[in-house]
Amino acid sequence: MYFIGNWKMFGSVKSINYINSVIKLAKLSKFKKAKIVYCPPYTILSEFVKKTKNTKIKVGAQNCHHEKNFGPYTGFINAKMIKLIGAKYIIIGHSENRRAGDTDKLINLKVKSSLSENLQVIFCFGETLKERKKNKTFQVIKKQIYMGLKNLKNLKNIIFAYEPVWSIGSGKVLNNNDLESQIIIIKNYLKKKFKIKNPKIVYGGSVNPNNIKSLVEIRTLKGFLIGGASQKSKKFIDIIKKSIN
Repeated sequence: MYFIGNWKMFGSVKSINYINSVIKLAKLSKFKKAKIVYCPPYTILSEFVKKTKNTKIKVGAQNCHHEKNFGPYTGFINAKMIKLIGAKYIIIGHSENRRAGDTDKLINLKVKSSLSENLQVIFCFGETLKERKKNKTFQVIKKQIYMGLKNLKNLKNIIFAYEPVWSIGSGKVLNNNDLESQIIIIKNYLKKKFKIKNPKIVYGGSVNPNNIKSLVEIRTLKGFLIGGASQKSKKFIDIIKKSIN
C-alpha cells in the first residue's frame, strides 16, 4: 500500500529531521508492505534523497518542466534533473498545478518526459464541486486521463491518483460507497481503454488519521496521496499504522 506524502510549499533543511520517526517505522517488519514516498519541494529534494538513502523510503518531486532536455527555461527543472538528484517518483497533474496553468496537453508532455527517465509517475485527476453537481464527474475524469495518457507507453510505471478538487484541504470526503463506485469506474476505464491489467489507484483529498480507518475499507484502493497530514510525522505515522493491521 502506498503512502505518498505531498509536502507542497512547505519545509526547510531543518524540517528533514521530521521524518526520523517515519524512517524508524519503515524498518519494522510489520510495516514492510508500506510503500512510503515523500514529495518535498525542489529546494530540499536532494537532502531528502540523502536522508532516506539505505532506507525503504523513496523520494519524488512535485512537478517538472515538460521539456526533456536541458534548455533556456529560467526557474524550472525537468525530469532528467530530478532523476539525476536520485528521486524515483514525480507528481504530475495535481489540481493545484492544473489551476496554475497546466493544460491536459502540457501534462501529457510532462508524463511522457518523466516516463522516458524511468520515473514512477503519480498522475492526478479529479473533478471540481461545480462539475460534480452537474453530474459531469466521469466525463471530466475521462477527459483528463485520456488526454494525459494519449500516445504514451510504459503505463505500468503510473500510479493513478484520484483527487476530487473540492475535497482537497476541505475536510470533506465522499462516503465509502460513492468513492468505491467511482474507483471501480476509473479502474474499468483504464483496463478497457489503455489495456492496463491491474491499475494502481490511490486516493487523495483530506486524508487524515480520523478518516483513514474508513478509507482503507475500500479494497480497490492501493494507497493514499496525503497532503498536510504528511507534514507532521505523528499524523503520517498514525495514518500508516491505522492502515496496516
